[in-house]
Amino acid sequence: MRSRPKSSTYRCVFDFASQEALLKQLDEESQSPDFWNDPEHAKRVMKKLSVAREDVESWQKFTQRTRDALELAHLGDESLHSELEAETAAVEAEIDQREFAAMLSGDYDRDDALLAIHAGAGGVDAQDWAQMLQRMYLRWAENHKFTTEILDTTEGEEAGIKSVTIAVDGKYAFGYLRPEKGVHRLVRLSPFDAAHRRHTSFALVEVIPQVEDEAEVNIDANDLRIDVFRSSGAGGQNVQKNSTAVRLTHLPTGIVVTCQNERSQLQNRANAMRVLRARLLAIHRARREEELAELKGEFQKIEWGSQIRSYVLHPYQMVKDHRTDYEVGNAQSVLDGSLDGFIDAYLRANVGG
Repeated sequence: MRSRPKSSTYRCVFDFASQEALLKQLDEESQSPDFWNDPEHAKRVMKKLSVAREDVESWQKFTQRTRDALELAHLGDESLHSELEAETAAVEAEIDQREFAAMLSGDYDRDDALLAIHAGAGGVDAQDWAQMLQRMYLRWAENHKFTTEILDTTEGEEAGIKSVTIAVDGKYAFGYLRPEKGVHRLVRLSPFDAAHRRHTSFALVEVIPQVEDEAEVNIDANDLRIDVFRSSGAGGQNVQKNSTAVRLTHLPTGIVVTCQNERSQLQNRANAMRVLRARLLAIHRARREEELAELKGEFQKIEWGSQIRSYVLHPYQMVKDHRTDYEVGNAQSVLDGSLDGFIDAYLRANVGG
């Protein structure tokens, strides 16, 4: 069984005393007679209170479980050996989970995420690559029981997609996905080249947190230009006769968001606002912290030399992350959604950073 100092180490990482103090403070605030006079503020406090209570109670249960296991071990009863072995394995597994969770302690790591993929240099191959990445992330999300919704897609002329925006909903969705932001490079024999030559393609992945609380990012209606147009689909299919697609332009920043995947103009507008709010939050956070890379990643030219990860399918198979040097020889498994090794390596390399 792991020694007590191991558990104590993670209590320090979690900062249990501070979290208990925060829980007490938020609980007292929620009991105030005029607490609900400001519903928006009250909603934010209750959300923080719920998270703090869950964290504290979870650590209290884990600490008690560890103590019980240690007392069981100190009994020295051979008949309890198999039970102790099972409990030791369970405690160690929970320690590993908590170690990983300790790396997801950013302001928005618990929140839902918006993941956007943009085809870069490489023409039709790059657009096909963007669609391969879309499939990879949807598979990964499905394996982790996250809910996904494609908010907007721009199809390629011949194949693949030019861009896609996906909402990924679930606890720690943003924390898990934020290591994926950056340029992804593919090397393969092109299926679109008559000579079947080797091609290199690029795609940019953006990951930003979704904003549930409208008060967190204030959008003045006078700052918006709203255009509606007919949705378009690949090959002329599923083209809407009515103007259901929505384009929002945020005049102060120049941010343009389009959504056309829903048949309802109202739903497309709601989704566009959802994306715009998330992008504005990323910009506001970046300005405050003087580092855009924390939430959205610095915009990079989608070409040679700027990739964070390379996927090589020819002349050999390998996927390598250039930030951590973590690599996998089975490229197909990665393209089928096996990304956890890359995510774990990045988080461990940047813990506390």
